[in-house]
Amino acid sequence: LKARKRPEAAAHRRMYRPWGHYEGLIQGDRFQVKKILVRPGEKLSLQKHYHRAEHWVVVNGTAIVERDAERILLRENESVYLPLGCVHRLENPGMIPLTLIEVQSGAYLGEDDIVRFEDTYGRA
Repeated sequence: LKARKRPEAAAHRRMYRPWGHYEGLIQGDRFQVKKILVRPGEKLSLQKHYHRAEHWVVVNGTAIVERDAERILLRENESVYLPLGCVHRLENPGMIPLTLIEVQSGAYLGEDDIVRFEDTYGRA
């Protein structure tokens, strides 16, 4: 894999986090698509990105999305747009896993474009 410069040599398709996991589905020059699973009662860090915007579509479960000063409740088949630079967080208030599709778009899509402000798991 390394000799062929395959991304799988450095990172697995499924990445585990304290709140659940995500899987890379599609990646292009200025976009990528991920499937995100958040376990019941868990939440991601309060964060922002300098180089990408995100669009989240809930496909299973219920989400609370913090977007700047708003708190938005999303159910299946509902979505939210997170513009570049907005402070945001995703939370699963439900009793079943939350699954959503995330579409990222922008000039840089690396995982190191995350500025954390608060984090339940001590990563801020």
